[in-house]
Amino acid sequence: MKKTTTVLAALFLSCCGIQAQGGKSASMTFQRPRLVVGIVIDQMRWDYLYRYQQRYTEGGFKRLLTEGYSCENTRLPYIPSVTAIGHTCIYTGSVPTIHGIAGNNFYKDGKKVYCTDAPSVRPVGTTAKSAQMSPCNLWVTTIGDEMKLATNGRSKVVGVSLKDRASILPAGQNPDGAFWFDDQTGNFVTSSYYMDKLPEWVANFNKEKHAAKYLSCKWQTLYPEDSYTESTADATDYEDGIKPGEKALLPLDLPALYKKYGYETIRRTPDFVNAPPKLKLVF
Repeated sequence: MKKTTTVLAALFLSCCGIQAQGGKSASMTFQRPRLVVGIVIDQMRWDYLYRYQQRYTEGGFKRLLTEGYSCENTRLPYIPSVTAIGHTCIYTGSVPTIHGIAGNNFYKDGKKVYCTDAPSVRPVGTTAKSAQMSPCNLWVTTIGDEMKLATNGRSKVVGVSLKDRASILPAGQNPDGAFWFDDQTGNFVTSSYYMDKLPEWVANFNKEKHAAKYLSCKWQTLYPEDSYTESTADATDYEDGIKPGEKALLPLDLPALYKKYGYETIRRTPDFVNAPPKLKLVF
C-alpha cells in the first residue's frame, strides 16, 4: 500500500536555421506535440523503472523506456521532500526560496498556512472549505504558464489530482482549470479562482459516481502474492493503513472501509488499478 515518485516530463525542442557546412543555411522543423501529459508518482525512485521492468505490459512504462528518454541524473536541491515542494520544483524548475512553496504547511507572516489555502475564493462543486484553494502562495510561473505565453494563450492547461495541491501547483498561475477530489461528495471540484461553475464534462463525470463504484470492489493483488519478489514484505511496521488501527495488508475489504470512513478511503488505494475497465478513472 506504500505510495510509490517519478517524473515523466515532456521537453519541447524547436530548431531552425542551423548553419550547414559551406555557410549554407539548413532548416529543420520539428512538429510540436498536440498533447503533453505530466505525471508525478509519489515516492517512486528512478531506479524503480528498472526494478519492476519485468511486470510491464505493452504501452505505459515500457513504451516510455523504449521510445522515450530517461533523465536519471536530474536533481533539484531542496528539502524536505514533501508533495507541495516536489511538484512545484518540477513544474517551475526552481526551489522554495524562489518559488515560495516551503512545504505542505509552512509559516507565512508569522502564521501557519496550508500551501494552497485561499479563504478569499469560493468552493465550486461542493460546499466544503477544502475547495477554497488557489495558487496564491506560488510566486513564479510554471511550464504550463510559459506554454500559454509562448502560444499567445492558445495552449490549454489543466491540472487534475486527488490532492488539491498536486493539481493546483503544477497547473500554475493561469491554467484553464484545476480539479481535485472532494472527500465530502466523492466528486471532482474546483474553486472560484478558476471558474464560477464546473464545466459540463466535469459535472457529467461526477454524475457517474466512479469513486463509489470503485470502492465497491475489494482490493486484491494483481498477481499471486508469492510472485512479488522485487518488493519487501506486505506487512511492515513502518507502513500506515487506511486509518490508524487498520492494517496495511492485502487483500483489503474496500466496501467495508468505505462504509466506515467514507470517500476518504480512496486516497490510500491504487486509483482504480484493480477495478474493471468501465470503472477506471478516465477524468
